[in-house]
Amino acid sequence: MSFNVDKIVFYWKSHAEYDIKTAKHMLDTKRYPYVLFMCHLSIEKLLKGICVKESGRHSLYTHNLVELAKKTKIGFSDEQKKLLAELSGFNIEARYPEWKSDFYKMATKAFTEKYYIQTKKFYLWLKKYLKK
Repeated sequence: MSFNVDKIVFYWKSHAEYDIKTAKHMLDTKRYPYVLFMCHLSIEKLLKGICVKESGRHSLYTHNLVELAKKTKIGFSDEQKKLLAELSGFNIEARYPEWKSDFYKMATKAFTEKYYIQTKKFYLWLKKYLKK
């Protein structure tokens, strides 16, 4: 079986788009913890698509955005690296019961809107690396 880079990149890109749209819908319906989780997933999937496009191989099997970003050829700003680290935390906190209570308290409207706006801007910037 051959590895179809274009097909895999399309998979990651289309799923990232679905997730960022889902984040917006969750924001509109005030499901703030899920907004943060979907923000993480959208960036994770774009990074995985970029890794595949650049390497011609499957990306790392990780949810750690910082590690994924290091595998790309993109020069990230310090601000972007900080956002990647913060979004990575949302993945863990949203999934594991021992973190959920604090995570739900942290996910206020203002906190969530701030991260959604930052993520959407970053998402649009990252997406350009998957253009043909």
